[in-house]
Amino acid sequence: MYFVVRVTSSQEKITADILENKVRKGDVGIYSIVLLDGMRGYLIVEAENELAVREFVMNEPHVKGVLPSPLADSELDKMLIAKKHVQEIGVSDVVEFLAGPFKGYKAKVIKVDSSKDEITVELMDVAVPIPVTTKSNMARIIEKAEAV
Repeated sequence: MYFVVRVTSSQEKITADILENKVRKGDVGIYSIVLLDGMRGYLIVEAENELAVREFVMNEPHVKGVLPSPLADSELDKMLIAKKHVQEIGVSDVVEFLAGPFKGYKAKVIKVDSSKDEITVELMDVAVPIPVTTKSNMARIIEKAEAV
């Protein structure tokens, strides 16, 4: 069974490491600890039952509690499925920032790093064009570059 453990936001990795070390030290009835990207403030713990999880995380730093009902397998499967990147941003595309300090600004893509899911752009409508590197999900394509 899978249980959701509430933890201090942005301390998920540290808490998972602490709990992993605790699992390695002894037989505690915990099978796995799952840390998902984008799921801030929560860890998923696979265990025999809720009591085992509650005893396991009791008095651990950054742990705020355990949600009372177990996580259904179908819900976990949805979380684990990798999200496909819908938009394929290419060099010379014009994008608009959706969030962050440049929200609403338009920029021309000068470099794409798909391994890091990052783009480097030059802001348009500014006095001095400055290259800015950001995650590609922070922008959306508003004009595709012409195919050569």
